[in-house]
Amino acid sequence: IVWVAFLLDRSERLRRTGAAARTEADTDGLTRLANRRALDDAFERLWRGREEAPLAVLMLDLDHFKRFNDSFGHQAGDDVLRETARLLQAAVRPGDLAARYGGEEFVLLLPDADAAGAQLVGERVLEAFRANAWPRRPVTISIGAAVRQPGDTPGSLLQRADAALYRSKQDGRNRLTLAGPA
Repeated sequence: IVWVAFLLDRSERLRRTGAAARTEADTDGLTRLANRRALDDAFERLWRGREEAPLAVLMLDLDHFKRFNDSFGHQAGDDVLRETARLLQAAVRPGDLAARYGGEEFVLLLPDADAAGAQLVGERVLEAFRANAWPRRPVTISIGAAVRQPGDTPGSLLQRADAALYRSKQDGRNRLTLAGPA
């Protein structure tokens, strides 16, 4: 009995260690959001067998972030990235995924969301940024959104969201732009 208890205990410790390692591998170290690897895995899960299900993607980019880092330093920039993560997590529903895409770019993956749902989440993010008490100066964010269309791939959906993000920046930043159909 002692030997069985020892083996069960060891098995449970190994399971917990493996789960912790997987979580660490899928998490951005600074923001504690999902990282690019976890985002790619989530896309794969949401695509396989669910090609017809609604899916929206929001690409977000902090406006003039390099200028912020140059003015206030990288530690202050890291604080902004962590606060951005907090605001994004608060804006999404359970089951949505907030991920750091790279640098000051983020992606929100919204399963079962249509254009109206994407618009609602995007406006919620913009309002959260506008209402937040930023310690040094207001921080703004530009957002591009796209909804899965027939024939989309994960890459084409992200590309359309990225093109909408670019339009938000061209049109003055601190706004949301919805991509048209493919």
